[in-house]
Amino acid sequence: MIVSILAVALVLGGLIFFHELGHFLAARAFGMGVVTFSLGFGPKLLGFRRGMTSYVLSAIPLGGYVQLVAQDPDDPVPDGFPPETQFRLRPAWQRMIVVGAGPVFNFVLAWLLFWGLLVAEGRFEMLPVVGQVQKDSPAETAGVRPGDTVLTVSGAPVANWESMAQAIRGGGGKPVTLTVDREGKTLTFSLTPAMRTVKNLFGEEESAPLVGIVASGKTRSVPLGPGSAAGEAVRQTWNVVVVTYTGLLKLIERVVPLDSLGGPIMIAQMVSKQASEGLGNVVALAALISVNLGVLNLLPIPVLDGGHLLFYAIEIVMRRPVSPRMRALTTKIGLAFLIGLMILATVNDIRRQLSVLDG
Repeated sequence: MIVSILAVALVLGGLIFFHELGHFLAARAFGMGVVTFSLGFGPKLLGFRRGMTSYVLSAIPLGGYVQLVAQDPDDPVPDGFPPETQFRLRPAWQRMIVVGAGPVFNFVLAWLLFWGLLVAEGRFEMLPVVGQVQKDSPAETAGVRPGDTVLTVSGAPVANWESMAQAIRGGGGKPVTLTVDREGKTLTFSLTPAMRTVKNLFGEEESAPLVGIVASGKTRSVPLGPGSAAGEAVRQTWNVVVVTYTGLLKLIERVVPLDSLGGPIMIAQMVSKQASEGLGNVVALAALISVNLGVLNLLPIPVLDGGHLLFYAIEIVMRRPVSPRMRALTTKIGLAFLIGLMILATVNDIRRQLSVLDG
């Protein structure tokens, strides 16, 4: 229990800290004044002051904030800060960089976490070993058996199960030749994939050419040096970004049901579960959550970083700031939307908990 609590605190606290650190460092790089750097919201638990900035740990651990000098049009300039440190007086492009630095730092953190995992543990990949042959499938008809290791698909070597599956599907249903190793003997089978309806990651049905074999689940670790790991970490981070944005789009299209949304309770449960399975699992999950945090903050919703970026982009195009009245109205709408989304996610979390207890 103690390990789980510490894991949740470190993961969530670390992600929030790194996000706010992006805002903080970008603001300081442009010479903007920072009044407060807070980890958490609400009442102050503890803190200290260094220079003109207060560093605070607050009671509600669901976020954080960096309060800049004259961040909003009506904000007074605190005593001791020179006039040139005001955020509102800076060009819109500088304000955009400061606001965008938070989500960018989440992506950078995810890359660092993936890179560290790849250097320490290598890249795990599933071996192209057949675990099961489906009844009346093209593979069964051709003579493929459980335990066979696929070496090539139509003459092209395959290093893992993913590359093998892509080679088969890439043929579009055309006949393929599988070369396999069976207890030291090399055998060749010719077969024609059958078009089958399968469900993708988001539950959508799609047609794909399949031969009817199931992976054994055997894996291996491919060692990577720091340079190779860096490139692979970029690829993994980008893949998570694409999946996250696609998932949001499917949510809007109602392909993904709203009751699949999760909130802080679900995140805490996921972190706690991975903590019981090892540090590597916690690090991988932290990278995934960090990407999600970055993506969500870039959504063009007032209150979020993406909403501020939208306002500044409009200011650049229109050559004048968005009117205070419009900003206030859209901010209220955005805040109401986020509160509603948080309530929905929390209700979903509670329902999942109750269903587990009833089961």
